[in-house]
Amino acid sequence: MMDTIPTEFEVLDERFAVISGDDRVEVLHTGTRWAEGPVYFPAGRFLVWSDIPNERMLRWDEMTGAVGPFRQPSGYTNGNTIDREGRLISCEQGNRRVTRTEHDGSITVIADRWQGRRLNSPNDVVVRSDGSIWFTDPPYGIISNYEGVAAEQEIDGCHVYRADPVTGEVRIVADDFVRPNGLAFSLDERLLYVADTRARHIRVFEVGEDGALGAGRVFAEGGEQDKFDGLRLDETGRVWAAAGRAVLCHDPDGTLIGRLRLPEYTANLVFGGLKRNRLFIAASSSLYSLMTNVTGARPVWAVR
Repeated sequence: MMDTIPTEFEVLDERFAVISGDDRVEVLHTGTRWAEGPVYFPAGRFLVWSDIPNERMLRWDEMTGAVGPFRQPSGYTNGNTIDREGRLISCEQGNRRVTRTEHDGSITVIADRWQGRRLNSPNDVVVRSDGSIWFTDPPYGIISNYEGVAAEQEIDGCHVYRADPVTGEVRIVADDFVRPNGLAFSLDERLLYVADTRARHIRVFEVGEDGALGAGRVFAEGGEQDKFDGLRLDETGRVWAAAGRAVLCHDPDGTLIGRLRLPEYTANLVFGGLKRNRLFIAASSSLYSLMTNVTGARPVWAVR
């Protein structure tokens, strides 16, 4: 029988009162050292996520509930997403690169250097509907051997990058972050949200037609325990963020309207299931799931 824990929604604003779900959160798996990067594959009805310190990726089967290995070694993979062709895009902290897993299982390197210098350790990634790949690059994977391979930082600073879908050019789009982490586009892709874990806030930028970002502004400030990590949007444009021992929900105007409390430190999340109303959360040693009355934003492969 599957383990469960009580669902703890905290309503901070009446706009969150309409959100509900199962009375209990499912614990789909436990036993990871640091769970990260959940990504749901609707065609196969399975979810893949990362266990960074154990240098492996795991796979959960929605039809059977079985959990097994997906990839090991994984290059200390952190964040994952899917591109428009249904291929896995991953941030390999240990290999200091962003890769694409082709349909035949082979791996293509999308980005591993900027102006000839090795990236720090790509952390999280998102794909825009034009095929461009955007990722953050803090140094967590090179600080020690725990989440990667200890090494010297070759690039001055921790930046947000864009890889061009045609030329493959990798360029910096934001260079004033302390520790850039999770990122997500607005529903119309005219805005990019980026979490800064060290600064404890989420910033939002206007995205130009040429892929350049505007100056940006602070979208949401975190509290003492709110070290923002992964981000996702629902179909109304609300921003859901993994932060501390909770998943936070922000209205599109930036107001924190509610929390889903959890017993472990959350790292990342994704909406999945056939109706995109099942919230999956990677948190410390466990993978959690909650069926909700919220529908996640349309994934990039569904945007036409």
